[in-house]
Amino acid sequence: MSIRRFMPRSLLGRGLLMILVPLVLLQLITLQVFYGSHLDIVSRRLASSVAGEIAGIVHLMQRFPGSDNAAWILSDAQQHYNLTVRLMPDGVMPHKPWVNIPGPMDDDLNGALTSQLQLPFNMDWASDPRSVLIQVQTQDGVLEVEAPRKRLYTSAVYLFVLWVVGSATLLFGIAALFMRNQVRAIRRLAAAAEDFGIGRDTGPIRPEGATEVRQAAAAFNRMQDRIRRFLAQRTEMLAGVSHDLRTPLTRLRLSLEMLPRTDAMREDVQDMETDLAEMDRMISAYLAFARGEGAEQAEPVDLSALLDDIATGARRAGAALTLNVPEGLTASLRVGAIRRAITNLVENAGRHARRVLLTAESQGRSILITVDDDGPGIPEDRRENVFRPFESDTAGGTGLGLTIARDIVRAHGGDIMLGNSPLGGLRAQIRLPV
Repeated sequence: MSIRRFMPRSLLGRGLLMILVPLVLLQLITLQVFYGSHLDIVSRRLASSVAGEIAGIVHLMQRFPGSDNAAWILSDAQQHYNLTVRLMPDGVMPHKPWVNIPGPMDDDLNGALTSQLQLPFNMDWASDPRSVLIQVQTQDGVLEVEAPRKRLYTSAVYLFVLWVVGSATLLFGIAALFMRNQVRAIRRLAAAAEDFGIGRDTGPIRPEGATEVRQAAAAFNRMQDRIRRFLAQRTEMLAGVSHDLRTPLTRLRLSLEMLPRTDAMREDVQDMETDLAEMDRMISAYLAFARGEGAEQAEPVDLSALLDDIATGARRAGAALTLNVPEGLTASLRVGAIRRAITNLVENAGRHARRVLLTAESQGRSILITVDDDGPGIPEDRRENVFRPFESDTAGGTGLGLTIARDIVRAHGGDIMLGNSPLGGLRAQIRLPV
C-alpha cells in the first residue's frame, strides 16, 4: 500500500507533517534515552535501597528472635526507614499475582527483593495509590511493609514528561499558526487568480506572507494590469474596425435606396439588401467573437428571469420553445455575455428543429442549463469539431454561435457538453458554477 494515500493533500497539512514528524521522533528519542539510562539507574537504586532496608529488618528479626525483640526492631525501622511495618505471627502469606504499573519501578523492586531476601514475598501496587504493600513470609509469620511510592520514583519523571509534551505542543502550535498565515496568503492568491480567470475583477491583491509569496502576488498584479491594457487596446481597435466596416455598408444601403424600383430590378435589389443585412450580421458576430465580452463585470443575476426573457425572444422569432425553469435561480454572471451564449444555443436549436425545450436546475454548487431539440442532431465524432470557428455554418449561421457560447461559458468557469436529446435531436448542456 502506497504511503501517498495517507499523505495530506494540502500545503498546510504537509507543512505541519514536516514539522510534526521530526519533532515527535526527537521527543521519542529523548524519552528513550531518559528512560533507558537516567530513569532506569535511579529506579534501580531507589528499589535497591527499599529492598535493602526490608532485608535488614528481616535479618535483625532472624538474628534476634522473640516478640520483645521484634517489637523494638519494627519500631526502630518505622522511625528511621520511613516504613510502616507490621508482623502477623504464625501468619501465612496469600499467593496472588502483582499488578504491573507503567514504568520500571515494579520490575526493579521485584528484582531487588528477589536478590536480597531469598524469601517468598508479594507486592500489591493496586490497593493504595500512595504506597506499595510488600508481604514477606518469614519463620515468625508474615511481615507486612508499606513503602511510600515517592521512595521508589523521583518527581523529576513527571516534570520531564510535562516538559517534553508541553514544549512539543507549544512548538507545534507556533508552527501551525505560522504555516496557516503563509498558506492563507497562497489561498488568497489562488482565489484572486480564479476570480480573474472567470471574469470577476476584484482588483489588485495585497502582497503578504513570505518573500516568495509576495513576489508571486506582485507578479500577478502586474499580469492583471497587462491583460487589462491589452483588452482595452483590443476593444478600441475593434471599435475602429467596426466603424470602418460599417461605413461602406451604409453607403451601399444608401445607393440601393437610390436605385429605381422597376419590376426588372426589384428582385435584384431585394437580394442585395438581404446580402447587406447578412454581411452586417456576420460582422457583428465576428466582432463579438473577437471581443469575447471581456469588458463586462460579473454581478448577481436572476437566472430564472433571464431564461424567461430568452424564451420570450425565441418565441417572438418563431421558435416553438417550451420553458421549464424553477424560480429563484441566481448566480454571479456577466449577464450580457451569458445571455448571448444561451441565445446562441437556442437559436441554433431553433434553426434545425421544430421543437425546443429549455430547462434549468440547481445541482449543489452549480447550475445546469439544458437545451433539447428534435432536430437531426450532430454525429458523436463531429461534436467537438462544431465548437471550432466556422465549422457549424449551415442553415444560415455564421459558424461562430457554438464557438462564442463555449468561450463565454468557460470564461465563467463552466463548460458546454453536447449529447443525445430525449426528443431525438441534440442536447446542449451548460454547467455554471454558483
